[in-house]
Amino acid sequence: MSEYLCDYHVDIPAELIAQEPLAQRDASRLLVLSRALAPAIVGESTFSRLSEYLRPGDLLVFNDTRVIPARLKGRKSTGGAVEIFLVEPCAPRCWRVLTRGKKLVPGTLVHIGDGVEAVIEERDGEMAVARFSVDDQELFACGAIPLPPYIKREADSRDNQRYQSVFAARDGAVAAPTASLHFTSAIVEGLRQRGVRTATITLHVGLGTFLPVKSERIDEHRMHSEHFHVPAQTLDLVADTRRSGGRVIAVGTTVVRALESCFGHTPLRTGGSTDIFIRPGYSFAVIDGMVTNFHLPDSTLILLVSAFYGRENIQQIYQYAVSQRYRFFSYGDGMLFLP
Repeated sequence: MSEYLCDYHVDIPAELIAQEPLAQRDASRLLVLSRALAPAIVGESTFSRLSEYLRPGDLLVFNDTRVIPARLKGRKSTGGAVEIFLVEPCAPRCWRVLTRGKKLVPGTLVHIGDGVEAVIEERDGEMAVARFSVDDQELFACGAIPLPPYIKREADSRDNQRYQSVFAARDGAVAAPTASLHFTSAIVEGLRQRGVRTATITLHVGLGTFLPVKSERIDEHRMHSEHFHVPAQTLDLVADTRRSGGRVIAVGTTVVRALESCFGHTPLRTGGSTDIFIRPGYSFAVIDGMVTNFHLPDSTLILLVSAFYGRENIQQIYQYAVSQRYRFFSYGDGMLFLP
């Protein structure tokens, strides 16, 4: 087990980074793997056939967070262009934000839309606190979906739907829980017919999801905290699944982090903020499997899947995925890790 980030690096050709969603969500390719058989490939299919690899009594857990239109464009009274990126609310009509523009000091007024204004109230390095003239829903109407920086285009009307999962219900994320983007109502119905149950948690994906690990020693990295909640119904379903011999399968790394933040404590911690950093050497408390996309090099997500599947195994699987021209990152293909 290496403590150095360079040992987890993977090279992803730029042309394999998906810039657009596929015409159909469930047409994404699915690479099926097993921890017990690693690094052998169990199967290759599409997400439309996911249920074939699951068993009656299994439980899939999804993140029901909804991506907010966090990217706002405006102008100062002097005419200078400004971009404001909503990070998290801190009071009614008040948000912690990232800003882009010149001389955005406390007291600066920014005109965003018809009757929508912001005043910069505090500044702390790259971060600021902005107070807005309208409530959140009116503010969101002025914003755009914040696509990740590796998608080299502006967000358009397609992204309003496709960068949200079919489970999205609770506003708060600034990035999508991308593993769930492959799921459709037809897939969920197929799971139900097979006897696979589903549940949800909420973890509002934060700004840290875009940030690489910059320290060469992994243990020197500090995670950004994110808000999560595990409802009572999900707690009951997880407990019942484990009693009956089913498998708890997290759909996405955000679900892994929420469930492990909850079940990794005694007594159970069902909500609040979590900065859990799952990396090689971590002992998983509750999950048996995982659905996940292919992740950014040098990210905490690569470290998380390496903790679950093994560093060398992940290296081999990513090399295979590159050789077979899988699509990478948010709008790309995915993997199913089984026990």
